[in-house]
Amino acid sequence: MRVGVSVAVVLTTLALAVIAEDISTDEGVLVLTKGNFQKATEDNEFVLVEFYAPWCGHCKALAPEYVKAAAKLTEMESAIKLAKVDATEETELAEEHGVRGYPTLKFFRNGKPMDYNGGRQADDIVNWLLKKTGPPAKAIASVDEAKALIDASPVVIIGFFKDQESAGAKQFLAAAGATDDHPFGITSEDVVFKEYEVEGEGIILFKDFDEGKNKYEGEITEEGISKFVSANSLPLVVDFNHETASKIFGGEIKSHLLIFLSKEAGHYDTHMEACMNVAKSFKGQVLFVTINTDEEDHSRILEFFGMKKEEVPGLRIIKLEEDMAKYKPDTYDLSESGLTNFVQQFLDGKLKQHLLSQDLPEDWDKEPVKVLVASNFDEVAFNKDNDVLVEFYAPWCGHCKQLAPIYDQLGEKFKDDDTVVIAKMDATVNELEHTKIQSFPTLKLYKKGTNEVVEYNGERTLEGLSKFLETGGVYGQAAPEDMEDEEEEDEEGDVPAKDEL
Repeated sequence: MRVGVSVAVVLTTLALAVIAEDISTDEGVLVLTKGNFQKATEDNEFVLVEFYAPWCGHCKALAPEYVKAAAKLTEMESAIKLAKVDATEETELAEEHGVRGYPTLKFFRNGKPMDYNGGRQADDIVNWLLKKTGPPAKAIASVDEAKALIDASPVVIIGFFKDQESAGAKQFLAAAGATDDHPFGITSEDVVFKEYEVEGEGIILFKDFDEGKNKYEGEITEEGISKFVSANSLPLVVDFNHETASKIFGGEIKSHLLIFLSKEAGHYDTHMEACMNVAKSFKGQVLFVTINTDEEDHSRILEFFGMKKEEVPGLRIIKLEEDMAKYKPDTYDLSESGLTNFVQQFLDGKLKQHLLSQDLPEDWDKEPVKVLVASNFDEVAFNKDNDVLVEFYAPWCGHCKQLAPIYDQLGEKFKDDDTVVIAKMDATVNELEHTKIQSFPTLKLYKKGTNEVVEYNGERTLEGLSKFLETGGVYGQAAPEDMEDEEEEDEEGDVPAKDEL
């Protein structure tokens, strides 16, 4: 019996090897399909795989950097391979690997996957991969090696330890292993210590912007080093774009001053000096971020904050926690004193959250589906005489557009029922202190008598929505443990990136 099983396994393995598709390359990147995926990830010790969609804007932005990264690895004679999968064609593969948005990158070590969480520039990709496949810090034996490492990347951290088995050295290496964004080096050589004027143990962060380098001060701990790197590895004032977005929103500093400027109008020339000077005072507490409003891609950000082009130059502060809290100044004063006062008031807890609200339309209740804004929401939704069903939607959401005619039919069906109100609210320009919307469309029933809130998770049909109302929110309700955030598509079908505002 055992012999038979062994023979079967061998024959099956041989058969799979024979029928596996050949692996082609596109500009140095392996092209994977269902037929060759397993062979590629098991035959190669290290493979980074990008699951992409041809129409995805973020995938298009990543493509040239991905090719550059593949070329760099080839030049280094690295065993690491870069690969890609068209997830719109290889849907079974995408589903098997839990792909929900594009691009999704997975790193395979000997066939075992892990999520990629590095940057999207070629250097970021290469550095992340080298960290995952090699020692956490490169050993530096000479001044030339130190200079070569420093010159190779915008940010480099070097630890100076005469005894690399010391407690400090171990804490440094632990921090290096936990940090994916930047290369680390470590040295024990006297000549390197002398070149960079280090006595005893020391850590220096070298960078090609701002003051050029920062020396670590304080107790050498993994946590302390990680905070030091996070605080000093971005410019004092960082410009928001595709390359910096993940570093801005994925960093340790969760409070950001957003400065909306127009390059064409000369705002950068006028206001950057004041921004730089004030940023120094709040380093490590608040990250200063400029956003060029001339960029077409950034128009959605203005909409998100309820801002118009006429308000530029403008300011907002955001605090990234479970939900994003937003703060607006009384006036847009971009002088040093104005910026300092705004940020200090925020840090002192003296600012009230800024919630968006549209003006209430005069005819908000004329149609079967009532129109809600932030100012009339509580009055309508929490009226205990009625069951109130509210659709929270986004104008650009494709699923919301598909639901619209069905929702209008629902409103028509219940328009003569004095105890039922069908309503909708544009949640991109109206915000509620008590309710945070994570995906679109979201449907919530505010029950009469109790104001209990029940979310709908059934089929988006007239019949399903009607039964939800007629059963008092029992049919189709979302179970609390199953209420996962959905990533809905925009009007072009592209899934918004998590690191976008």
